[in-house]
Amino acid sequence: MSHDGQDIPARNPVLEDLTARVDEALPALDALLERARATVHARVAPGGRVSSAALEAHQRAAHGLAWLATYVESLRQIQAWAARLAEAGQFGEMEALILQIGFAEYLGQIAGGLPMSQGEILRPADMGLAPEDIADFHSPAVAALMAGNMPEARTALVALMRENAGRASFGATGLDDELEMIRDQFRRFADEKVAPHAHDWHLEDQLIPMQIIGQLAEMGVFGLTIPEEFGGLGLSKASMVVVSEELSRGYIGVGSLGTRSEIAAELILCGGTDDQKAQWLPKLASGEILPTAVFTEPNTGSDLGALRTRAVRDGEDWVITGNKTWITHAARTHVMTLLARTEPETTDYRGLSMFLAEKTPGTDDAPFPDDGITGGEIEVLGYRGMKEYELGFDGFRVRGANLLGGVTGQGFKQLMQTFESARIQTAARAIGVAQNALELGLRYAEERKQFGKPLIAFPRVADKLAMMAVEIMVARQLTYFSAWQKDHDRRCDLEAGMAKLLAARVAWSAADNALQIHGGNGFALEYPVSRVLCDARILNIFEGAGEIQAQVIARRLLD
Repeated sequence: MSHDGQDIPARNPVLEDLTARVDEALPALDALLERARATVHARVAPGGRVSSAALEAHQRAAHGLAWLATYVESLRQIQAWAARLAEAGQFGEMEALILQIGFAEYLGQIAGGLPMSQGEILRPADMGLAPEDIADFHSPAVAALMAGNMPEARTALVALMRENAGRASFGATGLDDELEMIRDQFRRFADEKVAPHAHDWHLEDQLIPMQIIGQLAEMGVFGLTIPEEFGGLGLSKASMVVVSEELSRGYIGVGSLGTRSEIAAELILCGGTDDQKAQWLPKLASGEILPTAVFTEPNTGSDLGALRTRAVRDGEDWVITGNKTWITHAARTHVMTLLARTEPETTDYRGLSMFLAEKTPGTDDAPFPDDGITGGEIEVLGYRGMKEYELGFDGFRVRGANLLGGVTGQGFKQLMQTFESARIQTAARAIGVAQNALELGLRYAEERKQFGKPLIAFPRVADKLAMMAVEIMVARQLTYFSAWQKDHDRRCDLEAGMAKLLAARVAWSAADNALQIHGGNGFALEYPVSRVLCDARILNIFEGAGEIQAQVIARRLLD
């Protein structure tokens, strides 16, 4: 149809009815969430203020609230995605099916049982919700939407996926042309330079070749979000999400390389002196130096306030003594963002300081050649391309000028300023891993014949693929929204945490289901899906384990 020379999408009553019901369902979701928040708050804040002891005693309820809020925000963002596509004339049959199935499934889980993990199903009663609360939730719009995840819908979605195999995503992403151009560029790079070699790197436990790192540097990956005045490209966090997503689809290790530089750069941008910004940011942006984050210690895990590595003044310099673990890409790098205790009388986060600790990149024969630092590799299931290390510091010297910000006691605060970006990036990497799993599962289901027909012809195989596509799009839109919030200088620790929480679970589910589709072959090391399963498992642990992430979200909701 046209009007005044412009194309206008034809009206589609079916799509209009679906979107109208979705719009009507959101108030019911908000009301249920508020009721859950009130009942959980009554348990954990008996005196009006949240009690840490009560929060721990009612941890399942509090974490369930975090998951419920994540689902509500996810559905809100998939609705917003659909509205943007409809306005742009891009809301087609595939997108409508994703919206329909996504709402039906998540509404059904909210009402009947939400999987916080494989063996932990959250029921409404766990949060103190009464049967009448759920009855009120079942508005006509909600009830109609909950019927939408029917076999016919999943079959129709998989048929469209088969027609569109090879696309960057199943369903329009809703991103602008510039971001889609960036996606296309890095998708081609991942397909040509990364994916053909990723499985060998994994099986042989090899470091990602320096040639790949050099090519990423030439493409601007390490300076993507660093301001132009410091030698970067000055692009958005959303652009980094797209790049991380596509590179991680090829291999999570490659997708994580840029994240390292971005987080180091953000530490310096937010907390560094002018001299530190001028010295370090251009070198990070160009890839001349590679950073590693040195935070975690043995027996501390997520409890960063309990860190014991100490930094003691010696003249103008600092001397570092202590042990660190789970240090990614430690041997090859030039600088460590190192968290240490500078106030020996303190026992919590207030005595921590951040250092830009220079080191010499190692070799296979001498991975840590500098005086005062030793290290050993930690053998891991997946996420192998950069390797993990334990480090020991014994009189390791750091120049006084390399105390981040020039003031002690700011390390924990400086680190917290990067957590939004770090969790958004982890969500993006999880989406890339999940997309890889979906593509491997779809290809195998098309090619593998059983009982005279391809596996994809069997309903439960097709169902797995359909739900992968739906959940990936839901997690993708929540992640894009958190990046949008960050780009617009809005606080987004809540949204970033939700994106990371959901995307990590989606990646594991997608990898597990893709391996199941492969059957026995999926258990064979020669098939890439075995690597994807190993890589997916770490996503629910680093940058805040799922339980810690739910705790942080719950605390924000309840305070």
